[in-house]
Amino acid sequence: MSFDLLDLAALHGAEQVAFVADEETGLRAIVAIHSTVLGPGLGGTRFYPFTSEHDALVDVLRLARGMTYKHAVCGNDLGGGKAVIIGDPRATRTDDLMLAYARFVDRLGGRYLTAEDVGTTQADMDLLRSVTPHVTGTSEALGGSGDPSPATAWGVYHALRAVAERLWDDNALDGRHVAIAGIGKVGSALARHLTDAGCRLTLADVRGDVATALARELGASVADPDAIQQIECDVLSPCALGATINERSIPELRCAAICGCANNQLATGADGERLAAAGVLYAPDYVANAGGVINIADELRDDGYDHERAWRRVETIHDTLLRVFAAADDEGITPADAADRIAERRIAAAQPS
Repeated sequence: MSFDLLDLAALHGAEQVAFVADEETGLRAIVAIHSTVLGPGLGGTRFYPFTSEHDALVDVLRLARGMTYKHAVCGNDLGGGKAVIIGDPRATRTDDLMLAYARFVDRLGGRYLTAEDVGTTQADMDLLRSVTPHVTGTSEALGGSGDPSPATAWGVYHALRAVAERLWDDNALDGRHVAIAGIGKVGSALARHLTDAGCRLTLADVRGDVATALARELGASVADPDAIQQIECDVLSPCALGATINERSIPELRCAAICGCANNQLATGADGERLAAAGVLYAPDYVANAGGVINIADELRDDGYDHERAWRRVETIHDTLLRVFAAADDEGITPADAADRIAERRIAAAQPS
């Protein structure tokens, strides 16, 4: 690794960065462990065709740091870690490659626990488990919690209830208009929860046929994904790409709040200030979308995974988010900064003296 890449790892505060290249299978992967202060670093494995190792390293370092903050705020006794496999999973994924990756994870000795992410599946996690115990989100038949997306959607639903309580003094969502940008597994599950709660929905997705079919099923409206941020609504819910809330899009917003499941919704730290100046309440993404990791963390208990117990913990996202809003008020800062401070204080308190 060149010195500039070493500097990059240090800049992101990573405890450990591990690279692997396996000539026989073509595996090229990076694991970044940002922090193990609260526990082993847990985060998913992203399988993606990065244009360079530099881009892959930037992504994995950023994501690992985000996992540290997510676990700290939601109360998990876990640290931040993330992994990337470089390549197009549709073209390069083989069982042999995934097994080589599992051996790489196993050599880290439990400092990193992996899970499903973009480009990997629950079936991949089940395969990894045949080699290493340091994997989560496996099928329930293997003692895991299964697909994390339903728990993530359930958590965002309860985050939206906290937003409603903050803005309108009532956490009921009946009659509220929510515009959902992105209706993949999490976005579509969230849409169903909100329909059951009596919300009016506008849906947008780059797959127009998918948006139209779900809208027909739920009685929702459909918007152009490039214009969803301009829809007049109570809450805009980003559930697809990150960095969509930025200097260009914020002046176009016609919502009272932003609360969704997408990671890294703000393009820069300054965008939290821009939202506050525009009078738009922001639910920090890693607080709102923590349901998946809260659910997975239950697998690590000595008595094993319990679905009902895990989902009761997911519902506490409502109270956590209200605590973030209260801290922002008390300290005169944005909700994004308040969430960061809550995470940093918990980590600092756990540091050995």
